[in-house]
Amino acid sequence: MGKNNFESTIAEGYQHKGESLIMGGAMMDGTTIPELFVRAPLSMFNRHGMISGATGTGKTKSLQVLSEHLSHHGVPSLIMDIKGDLSGLARPGKDHPKIDERQSAIGLPFYPKGFPIEFMTLSGQDGIKLRATLTEFGPVLFSKILDLNGTQTSIVAIIFKYCDDNKLPLIDLRDFKKTLTWMTTDGKDAVEKEYGRIHSASVGAIIRKMIALEQQGADIFFGEPSYEVADLCRTDPDGRGVISILRLMDLMDRPQLFATFMLQMLAEIFSSFPEEGDLEKPKLMIFIDEAHLIFDNASKELLNQIETTVKLIRSKGVGVFFITQNPVDVPDSVLSQLGMKVQHALRAFTARDRKAIRLAAQNFPETEFYDVADLLTKLGTGEALVTVLNEKGRPTPLVRTMMRAPESRMDVLSPAEIKDVIDQSVLAPKYAQDINRESAYEILAEKMAEAAHEEIKEEKKKQYKKPTPTYFEKTVDQVTRQLTRDISREISRGLLGVLGLGNKRSKKSRGWFF
Repeated sequence: MGKNNFESTIAEGYQHKGESLIMGGAMMDGTTIPELFVRAPLSMFNRHGMISGATGTGKTKSLQVLSEHLSHHGVPSLIMDIKGDLSGLARPGKDHPKIDERQSAIGLPFYPKGFPIEFMTLSGQDGIKLRATLTEFGPVLFSKILDLNGTQTSIVAIIFKYCDDNKLPLIDLRDFKKTLTWMTTDGKDAVEKEYGRIHSASVGAIIRKMIALEQQGADIFFGEPSYEVADLCRTDPDGRGVISILRLMDLMDRPQLFATFMLQMLAEIFSSFPEEGDLEKPKLMIFIDEAHLIFDNASKELLNQIETTVKLIRSKGVGVFFITQNPVDVPDSVLSQLGMKVQHALRAFTARDRKAIRLAAQNFPETEFYDVADLLTKLGTGEALVTVLNEKGRPTPLVRTMMRAPESRMDVLSPAEIKDVIDQSVLAPKYAQDINRESAYEILAEKMAEAAHEEIKEEKKKQYKKPTPTYFEKTVDQVTRQLTRDISREISRGLLGVLGLGNKRSKKSRGWFF
């Protein structure tokens, strides 16, 4: 268990034939051994990974290092930035005595660099606004997001099928709600005849779930133009992978929206990317910061969907990294899929913390060089226990690692600097304008308005009655009728007299005849 044995074990375990990136230097007895590098083979990055550790132990900087050196090797990344502290990737870092000391101990030079960055957003943050349509989600995924039961899911499937059959574009939540209203009111008879009965109780449950999703701001995500996942897989003119930073600072308290985007994006990548098999390096890396926000309140259906997607998406040449405070934040079914682990220090303030540390220690390969459970509480800032998969897919020896310093800036950019990066974006013009084309909402709203107008006309016909005359009107009517009768009688008499057909006796008495 001596130093020579340690060095030979690590050197052999982290020597790879293909391209690899240097994560840092191996440590023994608290000392970094120069040029005993801890490397990760690029061909294994699509086997996924995890960066974990307590607040302030260096998780973000490790994420920064990985995305930087993946970019150097032409691999683009998407980083879901919950805390807003990764914008510094766009600008070169600065020399500092502590950085020089760290790099010297590892045996690496330090070259400050900025990297090609795209800022993106789901809401009102500065950046390219990402959207997707409900049609792109599909009924299965949308039902999982809403955590619907089997009956409710079948209704959602009918809504999507009805819109497909009747050429009703299903773009946003307004379209979905309007279609649901139409199918349970004006279009109810036709829908039931064609697709079967829709129960009102299930409709009410779906609407309540949608309201909860809307309250988290999901309405801002659904729309057009929908983003194209191919835009996440770009390189700059120098061949460096573009790092897309999705700014999610305003979504920390809205985990359902966070999970909604993540799952839709993974599903879109899975459906649109071709099968690649084993590549020399991944086509895209996805880093999900504060991953516990997804898992803490996720339904069983949602967890199953995440697990299935993570299992299958690696064959598309895509790797996924979860960044969280403790490995126990990630379900075992997902954790078992993660081939690379970068574990920073954990804190043991309570009995629960100590239990969590013991569980975390069991997630690593056995080692004769460290007492893992004890070491997890003693790691310094910027140090981590690391294990990756070698090119044969086997775990490398667990090693205490002094992580290398980021080459980009370690603090955040100012609003003016962020605006400057956005202004230089080649994607910004493509996604700048909102598109509000005619969709299910407008089409069905017009139909419902026409139906309501016809209904009002029919109702008016049915309800029409001759108004009851007033006392004055009755009096006038009676007088009019009486006058009409008197005038008619006199006219009649006059005519009869002219014709000589009147009463002779009365005429004689009046001296009309001799």
